[in-house]
Amino acid sequence: MNIIDELTWRGAVNQVTDEEGLRELTENEKIGLYCGTDPTGDSLHIGHLIPFMMLKRFQLAGHHPVIIIGGGTGAIGDPSGRKTERTLQTESQLEHNVKALTNQMIKLFGTENFTIVNNYDWLSKLSMIDFLRDYGKLFSVNTMLNKEVVASRLETGISYTEFTYQILQSIDFLHLYRHNDVHLQIGGADQWGNITSGIDLIHKIEGPDAKAFGLTIPLMLKADGTKFGKTAGGAVWLDPEKTTPYEFYQFWINQDDRDVVKYLKYFTFLSKEEIDALAEKVKTEPWKRAAQKALAREVTKFVHGEKAVEEAERITAALFSGDVAQLSASEIEQGFKNMPSVEVANQKQNIILWLVDDTKIEPSRRQAREDVKNGAIRINGEQITDENAEIDPSTHFDGKFVIVRKGKKRYWLARVKK
Repeated sequence: MNIIDELTWRGAVNQVTDEEGLRELTENEKIGLYCGTDPTGDSLHIGHLIPFMMLKRFQLAGHHPVIIIGGGTGAIGDPSGRKTERTLQTESQLEHNVKALTNQMIKLFGTENFTIVNNYDWLSKLSMIDFLRDYGKLFSVNTMLNKEVVASRLETGISYTEFTYQILQSIDFLHLYRHNDVHLQIGGADQWGNITSGIDLIHKIEGPDAKAFGLTIPLMLKADGTKFGKTAGGAVWLDPEKTTPYEFYQFWINQDDRDVVKYLKYFTFLSKEEIDALAEKVKTEPWKRAAQKALAREVTKFVHGEKAVEEAERITAALFSGDVAQLSASEIEQGFKNMPSVEVANQKQNIILWLVDDTKIEPSRRQAREDVKNGAIRINGEQITDENAEIDPSTHFDGKFVIVRKGKKRYWLARVKK
């Protein structure tokens, strides 16, 4: 299957400037293609991941992806998707973010058949005179005003700085066309105007027959009409310090049956046959959640690696069964990150006093005795029925944590003071 046909089957194509021309080019040769991201933060989230998944598919098909980390454009601010001006970042912020995003991209794409560049390297060398003479004369203000990203901002206002963003992005495409043999730019649906501006610039400077193409990805919406990638806790980040691999895994495994097949097509490298088989299971055995498990496994493996998948599945199984004693301290940190927590001293204590005085998990000694005698309390996975039992915080999880389970589902994480 041609790469363009595969992307179409996966529902990953929104607009293409010349679909037949691009299909012919990719069938006859391996091309360079690029997508950019500005270092507005030090991590991508899963909403950013969509176009880069497309680049990865091209890479697996033998094409050469190039990624721009926009140290230059990031200093300006992309007006796309915004109603107000961006807050300009300091040079030190940009430098930190560029390094962090570069490391994330290398983790996703490896180091073979892949190039990562920073547009600060060429944009910073442009003088104002060069910018206006060599490029500004080639852009019609009338055309720029009609671009959706600019037109949507005219009512609230847009600075000249952000107005020129599409020129800078066009220069990026031209630079990569000349120096990295890049013929295709990929971006989100809101980047269509910027992408076509770059193609127009290439045709004006390199000639109308220059092979330059653009492809955008559809806006990702959930079945309920809300924007994909947001949760009650905020964005789902690729940085494991911001969103743990377990939380990342849980995000995917909890997807709605109405969305899961679409996400399998978008975010995994499973074949059509494999996805069709999982789609059938959604219809016939939805309670088994085979499609969700496959989705969580595949995306977590792509972003965090096989070990992270194993840890996430182990934490999930332990929390479901209550057998938490098998988990490591780092797995406890992940699995209980958002659960109620208390701090306790590193000293032995009677279980009743510990539950009432030290942790406040129980409201009274009477209630604590009743719950213990009824078998409702588990400490580190072990059911405690003796009200004279002692809690020793040093015995499990490297002496860092004590896990309390009350009833079937209520957990607390007791962090042991050093």
